[in-house]
Amino acid sequence: MSQEQVFADWKAREAVAESMIPTIGGLYRDREIESSIFGKIIVNRSVVNILKAHRYVRQIEGEELSVHDTYPVVQAMSKMDLGRAHIDIGKLAVKFRKEGGSQSLEEFLQQELAGALKNGDETTPTDVVLYGFGRIGRLLARLLIEKTGGGHSLRLRAIVVRGSGGDLEKRASLLRRDSVHGSFLGTIIVDEENNALIANGNVIKVIYADAPDTIDYTAYGISNAVVIDNTGKWRDEDGLSLHLRANGASRVILTAPGKGIKNIVMGVNTHDIAVDDKILSAASCTTNAIAPILKAVNDKFGVKNGHVETVHAYTNDQNLIDNYHKGDRRGRSAALNMVLTETGAAKAVSKALPEMEGKLTGNSIRVPTPNVSMAILNLNLEKSTTKEEMNDFLRHVALHSNLQKQVDYSNSPEAVSSDFVGSRSAGIVDGLATIVSGDSCVLYVWYDNEFGYSCQVVRMLQQMTQTALPAYPVEG
Repeated sequence: MSQEQVFADWKAREAVAESMIPTIGGLYRDREIESSIFGKIIVNRSVVNILKAHRYVRQIEGEELSVHDTYPVVQAMSKMDLGRAHIDIGKLAVKFRKEGGSQSLEEFLQQELAGALKNGDETTPTDVVLYGFGRIGRLLARLLIEKTGGGHSLRLRAIVVRGSGGDLEKRASLLRRDSVHGSFLGTIIVDEENNALIANGNVIKVIYADAPDTIDYTAYGISNAVVIDNTGKWRDEDGLSLHLRANGASRVILTAPGKGIKNIVMGVNTHDIAVDDKILSAASCTTNAIAPILKAVNDKFGVKNGHVETVHAYTNDQNLIDNYHKGDRRGRSAALNMVLTETGAAKAVSKALPEMEGKLTGNSIRVPTPNVSMAILNLNLEKSTTKEEMNDFLRHVALHSNLQKQVDYSNSPEAVSSDFVGSRSAGIVDGLATIVSGDSCVLYVWYDNEFGYSCQVVRMLQQMTQTALPAYPVEG
């Protein structure tokens, strides 16, 4: 193709992507239908981001996918009487190309999306309260605001912080701008009179309190709320039960490893969540990064034992310059040193994946980067394999398994840590770095220890409140 033809093709694909955006947005706002392309969300995304999502399919799946393939799917969906659902239009387009046969696209979609057709059921919004507004709290706020959609499922109603007030503008500024994750996608208005932040139309009360059991959420019109405690101050049932003594609170999620309570890693032990659970832990970011991959590898090849070494971005728990710290080595400057420290993530895996009990050791090195970490899994397997077989399997897990939301796969020879800022997966396998020798392997797993983990917390919240969107097409 000539230069002019290449450019004309690009402009044509841009135009189609632009045409898709209003329909995708309408499906989400009006009917809470979340569209994706091989797991990449395309709701509220730019033209270029939509085109990049299509390109991702070629890089990972090995075949081309064009907006010319997916646009007819979106158009047909808009004419169907669909209810709440997560619909992967990329997978539908590829499946129609391969299996559609003599069917029309409309006939094919009626068959594939039969379970998503409206049944008349309406969902009641669940109130959510963020207790704490630090790194994870603010990212959870961004995600919950993004997922408000038509307002039928989850509503962020309040954040609870310490102090006596007078800092709304500062709180809003920290939500609006982030040195790692960039600007908030939307508008934030400070309502001083009502002590609230209005973010993309969501009215979020700011409540000042020093103890969970002193709050009356019903005074703010909040009832039966799920409180997400991201302070880490209380980690056992006795401490977290303080939240349940507050009027208007009914359930609690802890964004840290819990003691004596269920530790849930979505995709691994999701089935352990019971309808009557009042207190749950979302475990740690590292446990969430490695447990899904360990489960997949153990199911396929068997894991005899192994060691997990975490190369972890520094955290707020460390000192910027040398100063006293109660923990060993953590008092030394986080910005200037690699800091060897302990991690309980390897042992904690067994709380979500009991078959790994006693099989893993672990350590961690904190390094001078603000976000995105890496877990190196050195595993001894029960079955011999090859690098090609291992990578093909992990690529399939990332694209077609029930761990798709947790596991991603990269085959870029130029990928570095900053490329994974904002990743919604719990962990991303770096396929080019995989090492396999008979019955032993070394896997390198990137993870956004802030955003990827926050996405896991939101998935857990959706499961706990039974507001998770059913996914289509159904994987065989």
